[in-house]
Amino acid sequence: MRRRRAVAAAGAVSAGLLVLSACDKPTAMSTITVGSSSVSSEATCGGEGEALKSADVNKCLKDKGIDEITVDPDETVRFGVDPEIADEGWTILMNGQPLTDSSTKTYRTIPGSVFFNAQYGAQGDSTLVSIKEGEKDATGLWSFRLKKDS
Repeated sequence: MRRRRAVAAAGAVSAGLLVLSACDKPTAMSTITVGSSSVSSEATCGGEGEALKSADVNKCLKDKGIDEITVDPDETVRFGVDPEIADEGWTILMNGQPLTDSSTKTYRTIPGSVFFNAQYGAQGDSTLVSIKEGEKDATGLWSFRLKKDS
């Protein structure tokens, strides 16, 4: 009887470990803060260390289910990334174009007015901002929509 219980317990532990190993590990987080409001997200695309194909990056930039945050142009927009992203280098993209050089810091700030200035490629009262992981090839993309607070 004891042996049967031991075998059953070992089987239950093995099944539990198998179920846990099938779970996807969450990707690193990226956060945008404006004033006292923030929005955080796991990777919109990638984030698992492998290079993304250009077609996948372009498709990801057109994704409609993106977190939004309202930005007063007079406020500072703060970008924060997990250390795993920073270690690979990251760039802030505005409407798919690089807005900053690559950085290995976990935190950056940009004036809110930049995101609604036509000189930087802004169009209207809404701007797609993405964090691209990777110095050369993109290995992850975290996207947010910044809406102008009028």
